[in-house]
Amino acid sequence: MKKHLLIGAVLAGSLAVQSAYAVDTVQVDGSSTVFPISEAMAEEFGNKHRGEIRVTVGLSGTGGGFKKFCRGETDITGASRPIRPGEAELCKENGVEFIELPVAMDALSVVVSPQNDWVDYLTVEELKKMWEPEAQGTINNWNQIREGFPDRKLNLYGAGTDSGTYDYFTTAIVGEEHSSRGDFTASEDDNVLVQGVANDANALGFFGLAYFLENSSKLKAVPISWKGSDPVTPSMQTAGDAEYQPLTRPLYYYANKASVENKDYVEKFAEFLFEEENGVLVSEVGYVPLGQRVREAALRVLGDREVGTAYEGSEVGVDVVETLNRQKHY
Repeated sequence: MKKHLLIGAVLAGSLAVQSAYAVDTVQVDGSSTVFPISEAMAEEFGNKHRGEIRVTVGLSGTGGGFKKFCRGETDITGASRPIRPGEAELCKENGVEFIELPVAMDALSVVVSPQNDWVDYLTVEELKKMWEPEAQGTINNWNQIREGFPDRKLNLYGAGTDSGTYDYFTTAIVGEEHSSRGDFTASEDDNVLVQGVANDANALGFFGLAYFLENSSKLKAVPISWKGSDPVTPSMQTAGDAEYQPLTRPLYYYANKASVENKDYVEKFAEFLFEEENGVLVSEVGYVPLGQRVREAALRVLGDREVGTAYEGSEVGVDVVETLNRQKHY
């Protein structure tokens, strides 16, 4: 009798383990900038489908996420820039068709330490002078940026070169994607950048708005002047109305078409991303929710299984609805 009970217990335990592993799983990876949104969405979606569907969220950076995605290893990848031609080609080689979907608006924050008492704003031209490739080895001190700034060492911090944040920043500020000086402290972990700038009075860095808002007691955001405009401070409001330029941009998800079509739980999660009430989640993690027009256009693209990209590289001053209605190329 005891033997039969033992066998029954072992079988029951085995079935329980199998059941736990049998939960449908949506695999998400990608951008560190998009990560807070993915994490919040995954948690909310998981609560609604507890025991039935779960969402795992990785953090490989935009470039690292595309590598996994284009090898067919993930269902959805977050990106802080559009997919590059080389990445799209890798997807094509591996038979991965992708659906390009905006998820939120973001503003790249330029930040300094609260100990910095000389910077009240910067122009795009001054930022370019700091960051362009020609600055390496020649622009080393703050007084080289503007007359009146102190003769103090300029220490730069920024997103890693595998990051979409880096690509967009270089496009908007330097004028060429993936082009900058190389002698700055780079990291794919935005929290490393936060700590670096916060503890260095001579530092200047950049990263997504969410990380600034989360650490606003440790940092000072620098208002930016573009094309002679009055300086504008990054915020949810100035990003939402496109006043903060040129450092406002859309963030994206790329969904594997085969996953959406063949795994109903992936389709459910993809549709969940565009439910109006989830704009609260986007706001809570420091980003600007999509407006109704953008959500409707994105749901049309998802419903029509419209594959390909509207871009040939990062763009400045994007009208998201216009890009969703463009003819896509692969």
